[in-house]
Amino acid sequence: MKKGELYIISAPSGAGKSSLIHEVLKRSSSSDSSIELSVSATTRLPRPKDIDGQDYFFMTKEKFEELEKKEAFLESANVHGNKYGTLKDYVNSKLEVGINLILDIDVQGFEQIQQKDIPNTSVFIIPPSITELKSRLLKRNADTPEVIEERLKNAIAELGGANNYDHKILNENFDMASDELYNLIMNRGVQNKDAKHISEILEDLLSN
Repeated sequence: MKKGELYIISAPSGAGKSSLIHEVLKRSSSSDSSIELSVSATTRLPRPKDIDGQDYFFMTKEKFEELEKKEAFLESANVHGNKYGTLKDYVNSKLEVGINLILDIDVQGFEQIQQKDIPNTSVFIIPPSITELKSRLLKRNADTPEVIEERLKNAIAELGGANNYDHKILNENFDMASDELYNLIMNRGVQNKDAKHISEILEDLLSN
């Protein structure tokens, strides 16, 4: 059996990464291919509708730190007082049975995996502009103006690492972006036809 491929997808908050991944998973469910979203481990408490092993692997801080000492994670991070990480054994078990696995992680997690020389295909989702990114964050109606400004600052920092990824996808038109991401995962090696345009947009984003 052919092993599955590992896909790392990152983006600044508001770029539409989660929606694109959801669309790819929806399309793959009606095909013969097997694509799944990796499940992370976390020390945060489960929410009412959370299912252990499906939404997250919920564990105590002590258990998480014990696994960290054993180097059981491909990557891990502390986010707002809670720890999150990707378990090596979980990822390997999926890849071994031919499942293409998507890791939805930030730039920090990506850099940790790159340092470990783990085979993967990495994709960075780019918003069309800072103005559009701010508009999307406002439409969520989930954060205060202060939090949104902080997210925008973080976005600039994250965009600075975009060129370290194998592929960059511009999420200006959702259908086109989801097509590109799906085709990339289904047919490894698909190149973006608008690389020059994306580079120009990235330069503009970083100049803010």
